[in-house]
Amino acid sequence: MKFSKMHGLGNDYVYVNGFTEYVPFPEPVSMFISDRRFGIGADGLILILPSEVADCRMRMFNADGSEGMMCGNGIRCVGKYAYDHGIVQKEQLSVETKSGIKYITLRTSDGVATDATVDMGKAILKPADIPVKAEGETFVQQPLSVCGSEYTVTCVSMGNPHCIVFTQEDPMQMKLEEIGPHFEHHALFPERINTEFVQVLDDTHLFMRVWERGSGETFACGTGACATVVAAVLNGFCKQDTEITVSLRGGDLKITWQSDGRVMMTGPATHVFDGEIDISQIPCPLSE
Repeated sequence: MKFSKMHGLGNDYVYVNGFTEYVPFPEPVSMFISDRRFGIGADGLILILPSEVADCRMRMFNADGSEGMMCGNGIRCVGKYAYDHGIVQKEQLSVETKSGIKYITLRTSDGVATDATVDMGKAILKPADIPVKAEGETFVQQPLSVCGSEYTVTCVSMGNPHCIVFTQEDPMQMKLEEIGPHFEHHALFPERINTEFVQVLDDTHLFMRVWERGSGETFACGTGACATVVAAVLNGFCKQDTEITVSLRGGDLKITWQSDGRVMMTGPATHVFDGEIDISQIPCPLSE
């Protein structure tokens, strides 16, 4: 299997060109290649595939083999890959995802894409649609008990579910490896949850760490940064129609929640290396 290793702010995936390669069982392949000691090392696998409704289609799989709905950092790299490899020959393109069609505007230099702005669509706020086991139209500033501690949380979906915790504590001092799994598998979240721990630096600057369902802590999460800005506006920390810098362990993203409801995300996309790996050694049938 030929692949490219790419990342958006350290949120790294193995990308496979589904126009030329066929991966019959992506779930175990993702688990195998994601292992940072015995595989390639990544937060998961992303397949770039033909689409009947967009310029290309994206399927993303977490390190535990589960299929995700969307990945904000991943989709920027999909746009870069499609442009750099001639799948598309334009700087504005559409990508089909399990969360709908997303639209990307690339910035290029010397014939390659360097970063991208993604129209992430509208945030989902109704608990039943996130999903969260709660009534009402929003889930904002609600109490949540995790491991015997009380948290105040806001939940938002950007096509995948997020639980945002605003804290005065430095998120870098928090033991995410201990508390993250308890948020992810909390009974309130029927499809598990991504959790962001956020410190408000000022009204245009947030710092966050993220625990992603199926992958654990990652250096960045694009959908998480978008959900965090929406939550920050709902909690009165930030304003709509204002570009907010979200600093993550891997770098900065620029996010704007527009008054029309759409969320715009701008950030880099980086190619690391290309390679080829034998996936026949994976202990599963690789023929259909």
